[in-house]
Amino acid sequence: MKRMVSMTVFLVLLMVSFSWAAERIRIGYSSISGSYIGLWVAHDAGLFQKEGLEDQIILIPSGSQLAQVAVAGEVEIAALNGSSAMAAALQGADIKIIGNTVNKMIFSVYVRPEIKTVEDLKGKKLGVTRFGSSTDISARFALRKFNLQPEKDVIILQMGSMSSIMGGLQGGSIEAGTVSPPTLFAVDKLGFKELINITDMNLTFPNPSLIVQGGVLRSKPDVIDRFMRAYVRGIHRARTDKELTLKSIGKYSRVQDVFFLQKAYDLYVGKVLEKAPYINMEGMQNALDDLAKTVPAAKTVKPDRFIDLHFLEKVEKSGLLKELYK
Repeated sequence: MKRMVSMTVFLVLLMVSFSWAAERIRIGYSSISGSYIGLWVAHDAGLFQKEGLEDQIILIPSGSQLAQVAVAGEVEIAALNGSSAMAAALQGADIKIIGNTVNKMIFSVYVRPEIKTVEDLKGKKLGVTRFGSSTDISARFALRKFNLQPEKDVIILQMGSMSSIMGGLQGGSIEAGTVSPPTLFAVDKLGFKELINITDMNLTFPNPSLIVQGGVLRSKPDVIDRFMRAYVRGIHRARTDKELTLKSIGKYSRVQDVFFLQKAYDLYVGKVLEKAPYINMEGMQNALDDLAKTVPAAKTVKPDRFIDLHFLEKVEKSGLLKELYK
């Protein structure tokens, strides 16, 4: 009997020691997009916990707001477009980009039935989530490609979220909206027309980047190492456990149509998401060039200033990727 009691006490103490050892990590992400599948799957599959992390993932639907939250140290990891991260750094924020989950813009401009051509957008309202967000940057890029001047030729409105853009199209408060999968597929099903496929324009861009505040980098490097390992495992799990991944996409996007979930999976997991959060330097420069339109300081700096590759390089040297993809 005493041995059973002793064993029970031992197990309880062991469990308590594990709970004490777990490091809390708060992970913010800025939109409902397949770009965050690696985070969603790593959370749902318990991969952060396996690395000894007590993780919390938080949606803050604005890249600029999430950058501010990260700068304040209220999240340890922030996943948002690289342009917002570099803009914050140019204003003095102590933050670094440690990786990119996607290195191109994945968006389309959808319109109401009365809009037949890009020229028809003149004088009309186009919805984005927030000014300075990936939806905003993509929309302005696309409009300029068709010789339309944002604000002057086309009114750009902040809608707050992807779901609000979809609601604006349905209610008629906007004639066009910039959306990404899986919301894009839901918009398509409602009968709205894809006018511009920005994805096919191959705009190389850090969207999103993973950013960390400098104080966190210096005080909790082991936590960032463990996050990186869990994230890489999350991407691998997404590639090898389709059922779990489809459930995660549906859970966070609130899209339940299996056909649309499958399309989102095929696009992001099959073609877009990096096996590890590699950084495309051309995309980083594109983000700086776009930023230079409104932030003069961006004209004279190089992307390297904003990047810390230490954690990504450590994952590569550890052999984890070779182990997962042998």
